[in-house]
Amino acid sequence: MKKFTLVFVFFLGLMMSNAQQQNATFTITPSAFNEGDEITITVSGVDLSVWGTTDLYLWAWYFDSPTTTAAINSPNNGDWTDSSNSAQPQIFTDNGNGTYSITLTPTIFYGATGIDRIGMLAKAQDGTGDNKTQDNIVEVGIFQLALDAPTESVSIIDSGNDLTITATTTLNADFELFANGASVDTQAGITNYTTNYTITEGVSFELVATESGTSNSLSETFSAITTPVNNEAPVPAGMKDGLNLDGTSATLVLYAPGKNFVHVKGNFNGNDWALDNAYLLNKDSAQDRFWITLDNLPNNADILYQYVVDASISVADPYSTLILSEFNDGFIDDTTFPNLPSYPNGKTNDAVSWFKTGEAEYVWQTTNFQRPEVTDLVIYELLIRDFDALHSFDAVKSRLDYLQDLGINAIELMPVSEFDGNNSWGYNPSFHMALDKYYGTPTAFKEFVDECHARGIAVILDVVYNHATGQNPYYRMWNDCNGCYNGQATAANPIFRETDSNPTFSFFNDIDHESTATEDYMDRLNEYWLTEYNVDGFRFDFTKGFTNTIGDGGGFDQSRIDILTRMNTAIQAVDPNAYVILEHFAPNTEETLLINEGMLVWGNSNFNYNQATMGYGDSNFQSVSYLSRGWTTPSNISYMESHDEERLMYKNVQFGNDTNAPTYDVTDLSTALDRVELAGAFYFTIPGPKMIWQFGELGYGFSINRCEDSTIDESCRTNPKPIRWDYLNVTDRTDIYDAYTKLIRLKLNEKIFKTDNFTLSVASATSKKIQLTDDSATGDELKHVTIIGNFDVEPIDINPTFQETGTWYDLLSETGETITVTDVNALITLQPGEFKVFGNQESVTLGVQDFINGNSFDAYPNPAQTAFSINESVQKVSVYTITGALAKKFEGDFQPGTSFDIGELSRGLYLVQIQNEKGIATTKLSLN
Repeated sequence: MKKFTLVFVFFLGLMMSNAQQQNATFTITPSAFNEGDEITITVSGVDLSVWGTTDLYLWAWYFDSPTTTAAINSPNNGDWTDSSNSAQPQIFTDNGNGTYSITLTPTIFYGATGIDRIGMLAKAQDGTGDNKTQDNIVEVGIFQLALDAPTESVSIIDSGNDLTITATTTLNADFELFANGASVDTQAGITNYTTNYTITEGVSFELVATESGTSNSLSETFSAITTPVNNEAPVPAGMKDGLNLDGTSATLVLYAPGKNFVHVKGNFNGNDWALDNAYLLNKDSAQDRFWITLDNLPNNADILYQYVVDASISVADPYSTLILSEFNDGFIDDTTFPNLPSYPNGKTNDAVSWFKTGEAEYVWQTTNFQRPEVTDLVIYELLIRDFDALHSFDAVKSRLDYLQDLGINAIELMPVSEFDGNNSWGYNPSFHMALDKYYGTPTAFKEFVDECHARGIAVILDVVYNHATGQNPYYRMWNDCNGCYNGQATAANPIFRETDSNPTFSFFNDIDHESTATEDYMDRLNEYWLTEYNVDGFRFDFTKGFTNTIGDGGGFDQSRIDILTRMNTAIQAVDPNAYVILEHFAPNTEETLLINEGMLVWGNSNFNYNQATMGYGDSNFQSVSYLSRGWTTPSNISYMESHDEERLMYKNVQFGNDTNAPTYDVTDLSTALDRVELAGAFYFTIPGPKMIWQFGELGYGFSINRCEDSTIDESCRTNPKPIRWDYLNVTDRTDIYDAYTKLIRLKLNEKIFKTDNFTLSVASATSKKIQLTDDSATGDELKHVTIIGNFDVEPIDINPTFQETGTWYDLLSETGETITVTDVNALITLQPGEFKVFGNQESVTLGVQDFINGNSFDAYPNPAQTAFSINESVQKVSVYTITGALAKKFEGDFQPGTSFDIGELSRGLYLVQIQNEKGIATTKLSLN
């Protein structure tokens, strides 16, 4: 039979669950058939009880030419999660003897002609969680050619020895053998072909069989090389694993302990993807590495390559910074990634490494960015795919005004390293050091980071080092299926474990974090992202799994502490101020040791805040305070929502307290949105870093488990979600944005919100209170803040226990409301959902109204470089950051055109406020 390419069906998705795929036997009757013949497909070796089902469904596709790798789906497949959802669902008949059959005619079944191959698998009605068999692909046509020997695509023969070539056809045929393009043997009118060919150099063969008396021909290609003889030579000094590019010279280094020899193939210097001993890598046995220098590469050219390990496994470079995919690239448009090279279809298979010669180095525009202090962090977590319909770095960059005006000072991107498929959360990584092209180009990412820094916003990458998918080269080089995607790592694998020590949370292929090779790998990855893309730190996914200790990861684990501490030390050696955030959720004793080493940990308060917003009892969010954990540093990145948690608003509307309806009903949309504002007042005001999940500031109301057909099912958790920028047209939603903006500005610009002298009284299901004291406050600085809120569904009287008598200011009031306190214990009545943020002094933070009013004067030039002027007389000029912090002030009697020097300020967007006899006005000024 003709060779075929095993194709990933990209739309199946890769689910993070324990694999349940079964390897079945497919039998086709008759074994040779034309596209118009009726055939019966029989499957054996499937245990339906493993999938918890009684029905077996056919999932099928076909190919319309011998060279294509693009599968065309059967119109009868239905949905992957529901195969019965089809006009003609294809269900197998149970034969009663452990086999299942289905009869069809390919042209009718697929509704097509010109079918070259058909593909199929058997599955449960819902195929998620790998409830399926392996793929099976069958040639179409009665006339078939089978190459019986050699069995390998590349044969290694000692020089001077013969290669035996045998083949059979189903009908009489005329055979012709070509070696390096020249005809070397012909045999006519036979069905069994055999010959010997002496190998003295590398040879590419093609065996062509033409059906006797017709022009109908089939062919097989294969090759042979003489046995490689390694050249022992040390890796040149300064060369790192992977690509080392110097102009038009590239040195490639591959770590491959236990391997005999390695070739490189690609589109360079006439190689044309051939296995050729001219491209045999040198071997450095002392370092377990192979290397080669490719000189005289064309300038300004796209260079594609793969390693061929022991002449049997073709892999991309484990340290690829970009890869091409035969499965995914066709779905990336030119707007997102212009001038993407074509995958070399017909030349090779699997991921291909890609780099470009002659590219100019990116020139960073913002070189003086100061990262926010940890306690000041307000992180915005976002998934690019679900944040903007263009799903690109450029698209997010165009939204930075919106985020900057909100007041956040850090963006945490869900994984952007190369993952399987395009439609993903990114927690199925395949190449940890490659940028996923679905989000844009490396330059676009750098421009995004650069622009964020210009606006005072840090960029944090979510990275996934617990595991990798079957495409990862280090996994494929040492597994039990000779480089396939679905096998198991072997004991020889220096990076991946044979068995996962934590089967409770088994994600793809588990990385061995106690391996020295893994340590080198991780350190290289972290160094690359920090130095190449200027990012400000990492959020490490599932660090509970960074251990070889058997169990569910829930117990204290000193080995895990040692692994993470070592990794953190290596990161600090590259960038001493980089953020290192762990998704850990291990015992407090363990997390305490980690934060004492300077790391940060995620703090999940979703359940408690959501219970509070819904108006129910068990809503004590005391743990959001780092003091409650016995810590002296604000090292917990607390959140009410994250990518992993249900949305507050969804549960408010679906399950909120309606016992006092219709007077007060949490499930009412407007009321539910007000409850999110209430939660925000009891969130941002608590000292320590905070995180917002995208669109939480607008009360995003779609469930985390929403399917694309609007149903709710946990299997749809990672499915695309509606992108609702239209929320900006709904006042009740923008009220949350405005409230969050005020609260963030208070947090960032009033030092009392950094104090360690604060108490939370939040155990009550109804009334909650937060009090802060800044013992170092002087003059007109805030010394005391008291926040009170009614989380009940009916009015309550609350004792504020103010810290002192006197005038107290409503810090969120736009009209400067105050109260006079003569009795600190005098009860205050709050309506359901009502809250107050009181301070003993008026806040000096620039109010929201000041930000949006004005524009009655001109500040020029705009953008400015080192100074600006104003077109009228002024007595006071104040320059604020976009978050409201005072950056510089000028006072005097200034005439129109006076130059105001701001050369020492960082590049970015500022607010200029003037005061003169006309009053106060504000406008925006960009500093370049």
